Amino acid sequence: MKNIRQSNINIHKDAWVEINLDSLAQNITEIKKFIPDDKKFMAIVKADAYGHGACMLAKTMLASGVDAFGVSSVDEGLDLRNAKIKAPILVVGAIPLWAIESATQNNIAFSIFNDEHIEACKQVYERTGIRPKVHIKIDTGMNRIGVRSENAVEFIQKVQALSKYLDLRGIFTHLASAEEETETQKQIERWNNVILNIDTKGLLLHIQNTAATFAYDIKSNMVRVGISLYGLYPDLPASAEKRPELKQIMGLKGRITNIHEVKIGEGVSYCHKFIAQRPTKVATIPIGYADGVSRGLSNKIYGYLNNKKIKQVGNITMDQMMFDITDIDANVGDVITLLDNKDLPLDFWAKILNTINYELTCRLKVRLPRIYIR
Repeated sequence: MKNIRQSNINIHKDAWVEINLDSLAQNITEIKKFIPDDKKFMAIVKADAYGHGACMLAKTMLASGVDAFGVSSVDEGLDLRNAKIKAPILVVGAIPLWAIESATQNNIAFSIFNDEHIEACKQVYERTGIRPKVHIKIDTGMNRIGVRSENAVEFIQKVQALSKYLDLRGIFTHLASAEEETETQKQIERWNNVILNIDTKGLLLHIQNTAATFAYDIKSNMVRVGISLYGLYPDLPASAEKRPELKQIMGLKGRITNIHEVKIGEGVSYCHKFIAQRPTKVATIPIGYADGVSRGLSNKIYGYLNNKKIKQVGNITMDQMMFDITDIDANVGDVITLLDNKDLPLDFWAKILNTINYELTCRLKVRLPRIYIR
């Protein structure tokens, strides 16, 4: 029998995302096989845990062996703190100067990489008497944020000399193309050129994202794992000999709200992209592109109803989509499954849309309630 918890949002809807916490715990166990015992494990839970619900997953993650959390904004860190999560939290992206004080007062570490950040931290210390916890972000090739690697040693030493005002906890960088070995090796070399020329005692050093955790041995003492926590794989380099056995933890389900008889030659939904070639029984469920299911998936995806595979038909609309259930005995209220960890993987949708699985999990958080099961 399933144990079920619901997130504290609107649940007056016959459609929902289902999150399996047991599969989450199993995924972490599998991932930890790739992490040396002397390295810490940061779980990346930005974008509300890639649409899965960070606050609801955090305790399961901690119980399964995660040491810290990575978020994308101070607000995401505050959400975790408000959920009574006491583990270390790092904002891995840039934060506005005016948010430094809030982060500091709530024991949330954040990234710094320029002199303005240093000055703002000093001012916060002078106002509050609390040293902001910081990690220095180095740009080794992403060209997004961070102090350039050729300037990083000088910047790190400057921050270390200001320990009265700042609590330097770590140094990190981000790999741009972990699936491409040549470019990754260039970034690793730049990383090593910095790390080998500074005093790293007591610092967390982290460069490995999910793919790099499975594929490279790099000088560091913490890894940052994101998408694979949720049972999905990043692109991996050809040299990666093994990968963990993961289970997609997200499912998507909706109850039939109407069953309609369609005659031969009649169309279904906007623009009639589906025309019935036989007397067709069409079931409607209340899930559409406003819920995060792209209109580009129309007439290309499948579901399961009463253990039988069914085809989605007609254009997916803002709030609804239809399935051909002609050959199935079904009733209003029966559940159609659109995603699961067996026969209906999210990666199938990503391939159709020529995108990545990360994007699709984030879309599904828009307005669907999330149900948590064990």
